[in-house]
Amino acid sequence: MAPRELAVRDLHAYYGAAHILFGIDLAVPGGSTLALLGRNGAGKTTLLRSIANAGVRTTGSVRYGETELRSLAPHKAARAGLQLVPEDRRIFTRLTVRENLRLAGSGASPDRPAVGVDRILDLFPMLKDLLTRPGYALSGGEQQLLAIARAMVANPALLLLDEPSEGLAPRIVEQVGEAVRRLQSEFQLTAILAEQNTGFAVDLADEVCVLDGGSVVYQGRTSEFAAAEAVRHRYLAV
Repeated sequence: MAPRELAVRDLHAYYGAAHILFGIDLAVPGGSTLALLGRNGAGKTTLLRSIANAGVRTTGSVRYGETELRSLAPHKAARAGLQLVPEDRRIFTRLTVRENLRLAGSGASPDRPAVGVDRILDLFPMLKDLLTRPGYALSGGEQQLLAIARAMVANPALLLLDEPSEGLAPRIVEQVGEAVRRLQSEFQLTAILAEQNTGFAVDLADEVCVLDGGSVVYQGRTSEFAAAEAVRHRYLAV
């Protein structure tokens, strides 16, 4: 399944009676990476979960190519080529690294067969020495790398990464960034990278979207964002 455009139109999101997202319009061209920026509480995680139809009540439209993702259960969205790597990683802590990777193959689709564990380890060489280690014995950075690697076993066309650098040491952030670059060069992939670490995200992205208070306050190419000093200062404090 080749990457197609992700088109979000007039998206509103709710947790119970709480209205979190307000009329989000967003387009991510197929094969590109979007940096989704904003302060804590701006709505980044809710937007990713809304795209994945993962526990958020929504109205509006979320289309990936011709597929309306809001009508699909999360496991069917995964079979359609979507993978969400949540902020809390959600690896299976009682399983080893190898077992986590092998299990992820069940989420692949006929159009995009599972990626072999050996190839994944070529992309994530830092996991090679950890294959027999259970998830609970991994550091935070190692768990993050495993979570991204596990998502890639299913060979997604649309990858959503929620705060992949949060809480990690600078050296590990560099490793995560390098892993994402490998994925961009090795796979046909559309990606959204939700981050508070502006520099990390923009360095990996083609386009930038800034959220504040559940609304889009800026969209543009990465090259244009560099000149948007007022936006960076007001909404990101950088």
